[in-house]
Formats: sequence, C-alpha cells, structure tokens
Amino acid sequence: MTLIRSISGIRGTIGGAPGEGLSPLDVVRYTAAFGTLMAKRSGKASPKLVLGRDARLSGPMVADLVRGTLVGLGFEVIDLGLATTPTVEMAVPGEGADAGIILTASHNPKQWNALKLLNAKGEFISAADGEEVLRLAETDAYRFVDVDQLGSVRTDATWTKKHIDTILKLDLVDAKAIAARRFKVVVDAVNSVGGVAVPQLLEALGVEVVKLYCEPTGHFPHNPEPLPEHLTDLCAEVVKHKAHLGICVDPDVDRLALVCEDGSLFGEEYTLVACADHVLAHRPGDTVSNLSSTRALNDVAERHGRKRHASAVGEVNVVELMRQMKAPIGGEGNGGVILGELHYGRDALVGIALFLTLLARRGGTCLELRRSYPDYFISKNKIELKPGMDVQGLVDAMQARHASQPHSTVDGLRIEFGREWVHLRRSNTEPIVRIYAESESPEKAEALARRIMSEMAELAGSPAKSR
Repeated sequence: MTLIRSISGIRGTIGGAPGEGLSPLDVVRYTAAFGTLMAKRSGKASPKLVLGRDARLSGPMVADLVRGTLVGLGFEVIDLGLATTPTVEMAVPGEGADAGIILTASHNPKQWNALKLLNAKGEFISAADGEEVLRLAETDAYRFVDVDQLGSVRTDATWTKKHIDTILKLDLVDAKAIAARRFKVVVDAVNSVGGVAVPQLLEALGVEVVKLYCEPTGHFPHNPEPLPEHLTDLCAEVVKHKAHLGICVDPDVDRLALVCEDGSLFGEEYTLVACADHVLAHRPGDTVSNLSSTRALNDVAERHGRKRHASAVGEVNVVELMRQMKAPIGGEGNGGVILGELHYGRDALVGIALFLTLLARRGGTCLELRRSYPDYFISKNKIELKPGMDVQGLVDAMQARHASQPHSTVDGLRIEFGREWVHLRRSNTEPIVRIYAESESPEKAEALARRIMSEMAELAGSPAKSR
C-alpha cells in the first residue's frame, strides 16, 4: 500500500491501514485540512466548493467521504459527479466557488485515487498552501461546525456541456471547417469520464465517432497512461475503421495522445507542438513548456517569429511562466495543452478542438501534418545511486564538467549540445536522478543518455544502476 502526501495533493492506493494507503480516515483527514484552510481563506460562514471525479472504481466511496466531511465543515458542495479535471477547473470560477477538489489519480492504475486541490481560480494550489494543508492534517488542526451550521450538497450535471460550449465559441476553433472534412475518429477513453466528454465534443463538431473503451465503468482495459505501448488497440482500430485519426485521453482527460490514419503515433510530445502551431498563427506572444519537453516546440515557435520559454517541470510552473510571459498557449510534452484564454489548466478537450481545426484548415492527412514538423526523439532513463549519496552534489559536478555548454539550472540541470539536449532532475524522495535526452534519432538520443549516465557514474566513483 502507498500513500503519498505532497504539496500538490494526496494520492495513494485504496486500502490498507491509515497512513499506509489512501484509507477512509486519510480521505477525511486531508479533506478536513484543505476545507479548513479554504474556509478561513474565504472568510465566509458558508464557503462553496466544486467537487468532481473520474470514473475509477473507488470514486463513489471517496466522493461520499469528501462530501460528508465538507458538509461537516459548513461547506456548500456543488457536486458535478463524473467530470473531467479541466471541467472542474472551469466550474470553480464559473460557480463563484472558493475551492475545488478533483478525485482522480490521473494516469495511475485503478487501485490508485487522489485528491487534487484547487484554489478559487480553479488552479492547483500553491506550494505554500500545500504545505499548510499538510501541517493542518498532521496536527488535526480543524474543527467541525455544530448542527445548525452544517453545509449542503447540490448536484450539477451541466458543466460538461458548458465546458464544451465555451470551447466551441472560441474563434480559434473552426467548427464549420471541421464538419466539412467529415472526419472519422476512433476514441479510446480507457473506460473513464473521457468516454462521455470526448464523444460529446466530437459530435458537436460534426465528427463521426467510433468508440473504443468509452463506457465509464472504471475498469481500465489497459494501463491508462497514454504511452505508445498502451495504444496498440487504438492503433489497430484506426486502421480497421479507415479512420482519419485516433484519440486517446487519460482517465481525467488532461492529457491527449493522437494516432495517424496509418496506425502510427503522432507522438504525445507533438500534441502541444501542433496546437501551438495553430495558436501562434492567430495570437500574439510566445509559448511555454517545461524543460523536459521537445525542442520541436522551439522550431515551431521560430517559424512564427516567436520564442519558446522553458519552465520547471510541473503544471503550476508552466502556468506561472505563461502568465509572466503573457504566452497564449503552453503545456507539457506529456500531451498536456494549456490555452490561457480558456483556463490555466491542461485540457485535452480544447487540445482536440485546436488540433482538428489545424488539420481541417491545412488539408491533407494527420500523417502529412506530423511530417511537416521536425523529428526529435526522447530517451527517458533514471539512475539509482548508493543510498545517502549527495545527488545534488553530483548534478553540480555535471554542471561544472559541462560549464562551457549552454545550460539551465531552473529545474535540476539541462545541458544543450547543439540540437541535442539532456535534462537531469533529482528525485525529492530517493537518491535517483532522472535522465531525459533528446536527439534527431532514437539511437542518438539513447547514445547521449548513456554517455551522460556513464559520466555521472564516473563522477560518483562507483557503478550506477540504470533502469
């Protein structure tokens, strides 16, 4: 059993003893801590919170616990039921709420669940607020209201439609051009909430939908992370149905992966590249992605006379830099697209609408669009070092060794080698360094990663275990 308490939320496996897995007692404790902080922040006698969940099996149980705890704190709970993460993020400010909670473990397998915590803007809470939630939970520093001040629950199943309607109203989305192409699309929603939301969006855009794993039962038919090795069924169905493309989303619909008409992968790193290509042609400003994302975004930005700015890894960091740079679009290379004028959160639904608009207006096929972008490949590795080793000292030594190369220390160490790069990030919990390397072929990316790992082993003075 696993329970991970962090400033970005509480996640764990269902079952086990309190404090060892995500038990009912842990759900109540951390909900109470977050509710206490948000109630105090609001200054209201009856604060308001929006709640939504993905379709995973433990969702109804966890939702019951969360609702009851918040009512006991005096909250008015607006329960969206099954709702995507970006839908909840939009509903918080849309309802004038003081906070939000999304019950989802994102791409993690079915035994996991989590409480993702949102502020009044519908964005993930700050590191400082996350620390305060952990403190309140660890000290049981919360009090429940008496019977006359108990809160209430009301359900609202309208927000998926509101979310989609708002996307359709964007001038960046050309519903007429999409409908005119008469696209056929296969959708793999891993039997979660995307099985409701994605077909609803596509049908509103005039797209013929072939559903694959779109029943929101919570029984994931494959590992829910949208990685190549998990998309074989989707690739086969795209070819079988002679579809124009395939779409895969993770259980809470904040990541988007695409499949071309021949069953080949568009590449999750290129989801943001294509969407940014479209947006930068119609909006002033630069773009943002994290340091571990492909340099193809740099190339596309340069085509539009713009720049790509790199943030530390993490959605909160991307959003902060987008605001600072006034970037209209940003995101992460895991298929996460953030369109600031809609809301500041990764949103696969708006990513789908932007991508289809670009594809419809450009003409040609999905594969032809992919071939219009430069090819880069990322090798993702990590090395395990001896327990107790000074990992940061090792990263610092690598920085000194490559001091003559362009590099960034915003988040670990990223070193540029011409059109190649490598990113070293330390783990906060283990003596592990993650090694991401990108080059113009898989072989070159792997060779770069191995070279850097060998250098690190040499500096460490002992063999490093890689995996």
